[in-house]
Amino acid sequence: MLVDDLCTLGTKEPYRMFTSRAEYRLMLREDNADLRLTEQGRELGLVDDERWARYNEKLESIERERQRLKSTWVNPQAESANEVNAHLTAPLSREASGEDLLRRPEMTYEQLVQLSPFTPGLEDRQAAEQVEIQVKYEGYIARQQDEIEKQQRNENTLLPATLDYRQVTGLSNEVIAKLNDHKPSSIGQASRISGITPAAISILLVWLKKQGMLRRSA
Repeated sequence: MLVDDLCTLGTKEPYRMFTSRAEYRLMLREDNADLRLTEQGRELGLVDDERWARYNEKLESIERERQRLKSTWVNPQAESANEVNAHLTAPLSREASGEDLLRRPEMTYEQLVQLSPFTPGLEDRQAAEQVEIQVKYEGYIARQQDEIEKQQRNENTLLPATLDYRQVTGLSNEVIAKLNDHKPSSIGQASRISGITPAAISILLVWLKKQGMLRRSA
């Protein structure tokens, strides 16, 4: 993110220097750095065969374990439910999968795989951590992925060449001045102007939609 800001915004405003300032920080976690970057590193010749093999093995382990937890169920009437209920703040009222249980805030992956229906767990601690994070935060991660895809689609939204940005309610005077000065032809171009924040882009998109002016390039 910092490199992108330095390239597009210059040295005066690398505002996403810290992950906390990035608009999609939920996806930019330390724990998933290898999942985000290893494939790109491989394409650039920076990841050797041994590291590539370890990476793919980790991916496969995560996927297998998630499928196992999805397909392993506990019936509240079964004897094994007593063991599970001992770790829950509220006892099971319906049949639950391993992923259902792991989504509960009081249940950790380490606790779950010690219960007889779900043992044994993964030996790779990093893969086990990913399973827990992906399951517990699945809804939030999916929502942010939708936002990213929406933003990527909006990149090609066209901006009228004659648009006077003083008409757009909610934009700061600084943003209005910069947009009127640069006259970007698309949302993508506007977002790369120094001082134009994601919040300003959102305001602009909402205004364009209200005015019936949303058009995307082919």
